[in-house]
Amino acid sequence: MSEDPTKTTLEGLLKVLNMDNVIGKPIESDGKTLIPITRVGLGFGAGKNQGVGAGGGAAVEPIAFVVVDKSAEASEQIQVVTLKSQEPLNKAIGELSELGLEFLKEWRERQKKNEEKREQMRKGLEDIATP
Repeated sequence: MSEDPTKTTLEGLLKVLNMDNVIGKPIESDGKTLIPITRVGLGFGAGKNQGVGAGGGAAVEPIAFVVVDKSAEASEQIQVVTLKSQEPLNKAIGELSELGLEFLKEWRERQKKNEEKREQMRKGLEDIATP
């Protein structure tokens, strides 16, 4: 019994549509970490009239890099470098990425401040408990 071509085609396309193809593996270079961001497009069609057939295609296009430089000042550690800023979708993704990164920076700063406050409170409690 042969395998259903529709199922086989869909399974092949779904292998392309995974997180590793959208957010690429980090690349270490010159003390910086580069994280590639891509756009994945899929198309699929199937027919079952006189015979059975299915077809599909996928495209993966690099659109940006997230650059993490831990040696830079806190506000400059994370940047988004778009590869095709003229295309509206890429521009929107770049702007959303920058907003997300700004949120991440603010969250990290708050976490650091909260940790510093907890440390101060812990030291204060130790001072009170120690006669």
